[in-house]
Amino acid sequence: MLWVKAFHIIFMVTWFAALFYLPRLFVYHAAAQDEASQQRFKIMERKLYYGIGTPGAIITIGLGFWLIHLLGYGLLSALWLQIKLALVTLLVVYHLYCGKLLNDFKHDKNRHSHVWYRWFNELPVFILISAVLLVELQPY
Repeated sequence: MLWVKAFHIIFMVTWFAALFYLPRLFVYHAAAQDEASQQRFKIMERKLYYGIGTPGAIITIGLGFWLIHLLGYGLLSALWLQIKLALVTLLVVYHLYCGKLLNDFKHDKNRHSHVWYRWFNELPVFILISAVLLVELQPY
């Protein structure tokens, strides 16, 4: 079980790395003026989202459910875990919305400023802090 937990944490870090960096790329992409930069950001964003972020998300979630299976489904009655799963759901929505934004950039249809992306970039930070505190403290 410890191996499953270790790899769950490793892939969670991978997923969050992508979710921290992708909106930062959006900041730079939204501010870029020249065509070469625009094309470079499109490639970087696509590779990060599909090559690192999405596999990280899928493996993290899969290993998380495997952990629940190993620990017993009675754990699902714990309020801290229910809140954590709600945060994971919110994170999945955030991830999918990043995919929509990536698609907007791909088709040159971005509608947001670099300042908007700077604020957008902060949401996963709060989710990460909340999720880690819930798991480690199990307050409910």
